[in-house]
Amino acid sequence: MTLSPLFTAPWAVQLHAYAALALIPLTLAMFTLVRGTRLHRILGWAWVLLMACVALSSFWIQEIQLIGGFSPIHLLSLVTLVSLVVAVSAARGKRRGRHRRVMIWLTFGSLMTAGVFTLLPGRLMHAVVFAL
Repeated sequence: MTLSPLFTAPWAVQLHAYAALALIPLTLAMFTLVRGTRLHRILGWAWVLLMACVALSSFWIQEIQLIGGFSPIHLLSLVTLVSLVVAVSAARGKRRGRHRRVMIWLTFGSLMTAGVFTLLPGRLMHAVVFAL
């Protein structure tokens, strides 16, 4: 593993990667904490802000251009941003089931699925993790 490809990447890629990497331990904490506590809410807001940062920063990353300067991953970013609003709204409205479902979708559908694709050969995180 080497971080040098990440250190030399454009600012948007660095911001995107660091925010996504910060989400890994935070996500694990969120799944193990008691829900509804003050700590859960504080860390939950941090999670939402980091996830929004990941989604928003993706719009400045345009290495794969299929539709103008965008790719299907940008559609996932839009869905993620809308889902974050839905999840927060559900939590504030005491609709715990909906909040839980949306947050689980965000974790597995957005964060983990997209994360796996970053490890494909030719991608920056592949070079970081496998030291190429």
